[in-house]
Amino acid sequence: MSGTSLDGIDVAICSFTDSGEFNFISAETYAFPHQLQQQLQQLISKPQCSLLKLGELDIALGQLIGESINSFLKAVKIASSDIIAIGSHGQTLFHSPNGDFPFSMQIGNANTIAEITGITTIADFRQRDIATGGQGAPLVPAFHQALFHDKDEDRLIVNIGGISNITLLPASLDTPIIGFDTGPGNCLLDYWTTLHLNKTFDKNGQWAASGQVNESLLAIFLNEPYFKQAIPKSTGRELFNSLWLDNKLTEYDHKIVPQDIQATLTEFTACTIVADIKTYADSASTIYICGGGVHNEYLFYRLQHLLENKQVSTTQDLGLHPDWVEACAFAWLAFRTINKQTGNLMAVTGAQYPSVLGAIYFA
Repeated sequence: MSGTSLDGIDVAICSFTDSGEFNFISAETYAFPHQLQQQLQQLISKPQCSLLKLGELDIALGQLIGESINSFLKAVKIASSDIIAIGSHGQTLFHSPNGDFPFSMQIGNANTIAEITGITTIADFRQRDIATGGQGAPLVPAFHQALFHDKDEDRLIVNIGGISNITLLPASLDTPIIGFDTGPGNCLLDYWTTLHLNKTFDKNGQWAASGQVNESLLAIFLNEPYFKQAIPKSTGRELFNSLWLDNKLTEYDHKIVPQDIQATLTEFTACTIVADIKTYADSASTIYICGGGVHNEYLFYRLQHLLENKQVSTTQDLGLHPDWVEACAFAWLAFRTINKQTGNLMAVTGAQYPSVLGAIYFA
């Protein structure tokens, strides 16, 4: 899994019983080479390039994913022949499910991964859901349901990656699951930190905590049409990027120190998540957070403060470390695909019917 935060490639090894019961074995994150990371960030924030560059990045990322998998298997002393399949999400470059010709584009060439590892590889999970009228995202709520559902309580899973999304898992299986992207997670925070501190992220949210939230600027951030759209909906860096932020700062047109902008961006992430929780998922008494956002202590604190009548925890309390939920989800989706089982939830993505997701590249 390489998510919208672009902070590395998460490799997770999982096993499943014939009935689909999940077991986590091990996981590791492999950093992007600096040049490749920069090229990907530039292409995502300014999605224009030559076909030559696009093709080369697709292969380069496929090679990195394949090499990372081989390195991890060697480290944990598991033979490639013991792995049934790889579920590779790839790196999303552009997500456009609402246009005249809807699509979602991920790179990380699956032919290359299969050749380097010698393991059957499943990729391109989102496009089939879009072909059936869905958003192609989020796909992880189906895994949340399989792993985290509880018949005695409504549970809410909040994933804070580059983009944030929520999944409400009603106790009753007769009640549809709700899942959608709430808006930015870490993407704008990371961009602003890199721009001013030359660091890839704001460790523990310390820089944001040193600033003051600017309520006027926060109101400008919140004045975004996406937040008024009805669900199902999904978004990505094609909307929430450096250009979006620059335009919003131009609207404010007052002098403001960088740490106050960071504090306001953190509050922005927290407020958009909380607003959707109160609108769509207020029945859940406990919020379980996963994704890189769990490491931002200041963001975590703001969520706890804004959700004062609810308990805020992490998926560790449900048996899976928050860093590995999404990578495990794509292993689960690959398991579903290889067994010709559907992987999308119509109530979440808006698809007209359930589909077997992904394309299989046999070893």
